[in-house]
Amino acid sequence: MTMRAPSVHVALAHAVSMTPAGLSRGPLSINGGDLANGSNPRAFSVDLRGHMVFPGLVNAHDHLHVNAVPPLPTGAPFANSYAWIEAFQEHFRAPEVVASLQRPKDLRMRHGALKNLLAGTTCVVHHDPWHRALDTADFPVALLRDFGWSYALGGPAYGPPVQASFQATPPERPWIIHLAEGTDATAAAELSALDAMGCLAANSVLVHGVGMGDADIDRVIACGATVVWCPGSNRALLGRSLDPRRLYEAGRLVLGSDSRLSGERDLLEEMRGVLSRGELDAAGLLRLATFDASRLLKLHGHGNLAAGHRADLVIVEDRGRGAGNLAGISRQEIRAVVHGGVPRIADMDFAAWFEAAGIDTVAVTLDGRAKLLDKRLATPELIAMEPGLELNGAARMHLHETRFAMGVH
Repeated sequence: MTMRAPSVHVALAHAVSMTPAGLSRGPLSINGGDLANGSNPRAFSVDLRGHMVFPGLVNAHDHLHVNAVPPLPTGAPFANSYAWIEAFQEHFRAPEVVASLQRPKDLRMRHGALKNLLAGTTCVVHHDPWHRALDTADFPVALLRDFGWSYALGGPAYGPPVQASFQATPPERPWIIHLAEGTDATAAAELSALDAMGCLAANSVLVHGVGMGDADIDRVIACGATVVWCPGSNRALLGRSLDPRRLYEAGRLVLGSDSRLSGERDLLEEMRGVLSRGELDAAGLLRLATFDASRLLKLHGHGNLAAGHRADLVIVEDRGRGAGNLAGISRQEIRAVVHGGVPRIADMDFAAWFEAAGIDTVAVTLDGRAKLLDKRLATPELIAMEPGLELNGAARMHLHETRFAMGVH
C-alpha cells in the first residue's frame, strides 16, 4: 500500500521534464495519483516555469529500520561483510545502539522511509523481513513487493534459506541477495558458488558485488542478472567499490544507498559522491535511479513520467544543467517531492497546492531551509529521529497541544 491520493486534477504548466528519450516541454497532468494524458479545464494549475520535473527516485537497496542506529566506529576496512557483522556484535551493546533499537520497529520503518522521501526517493527496495508497518495506508514511500530474498551466502543465519527462497520466487519477479561484499578470496568466490547452487539467473539481483572480477561481470551480463551498486557503503566498510562502467553500459546496474548504518545519508548524497569521483555522469546516475531501476526491478508504474505511471515526482529549479539539476544537489535544494499525486514536502510557496489537494501541513526546516511537510509525517517522535529536520516553534506547539488533547503525553 502507499499513501492514498485524493481525486485532485493537477496541471503542471511550463516545466521541462526528464523522459527516457530526453528532455521534454510537453504538458504534465495528474489525475488522482497517476500521470495522465491531455488536460482538464478544471485542473488546479501549478506554474513551474523555470523548473524541471524528474521521476521520483528509486533506492534499490535499504534496510529501513536501522537508519537511526549509530554506525560502527572504525578506521580500518574490513575484508568482507562477515567480518564487519562480527565486529558489530560488540557495538550492539553500546548504550546509544541499545537505545536506538528500543524504539518501536514500526516507527523505525517510517523513519527510514521519511529519510528517503526527504531526498526525492519515492520508491524503496527494503531488504529484510516484511513488517506490518510497510502495509499501512500512509506509509511515506512506495515499496518493491512480491519479490524473493535471502540475506547472504555465508551467514548470518537470518532470512530465508538461499536455494529454497530462489526456487520459490517466480522467474518474472526479482530475487535479491547480498553477494561478493568484500575484497578477499571469500567474496571473490561467491558468484561461482551462487551459480553452482543454481541461483544465478535473469531475476537474480546481486547487492554490492565488490569482489566480482571481470569474468564474474561477464557472467552477470550474459545471464541478464542485475547488480545493485552502493558505493558509499562499500567504501566505508571495505575501502573500495566496484567499477560500475561495464555493468552500466550493459544496462545491468541500479543504485542503492544502503542504510545509514554503513551508507550515505541518502541517495542524493550517494550521487554527489559518485560525481565527485567521476565514476558516472549525472545523466547516467539518474538513469540508474529511475528508468533502469523500474525496468530491472520490475517496478512497473515507477521511475518514469509516462501517462499511467504513478505521479511520483521531484521538482527542482532549472539551472541549465539538465540531469545535473537533480543529481549533484542536496535534499534541501529540492523544491517539492510529490508522492501519489500530491506534494509531501515542498518549499513554502507551494502552500496552495497542498491546500487544493486537501493535505494538512506543518512548517519545518530541513537543513536550515523552510519547508511545508505533510502533517502525517510530522509526529514529534519521527521528526526527532531525523537530523536536520525540525518543527518550527508554532508547529511544535500545535502538535504538542494536539497530542495533549488526545491524551497522548
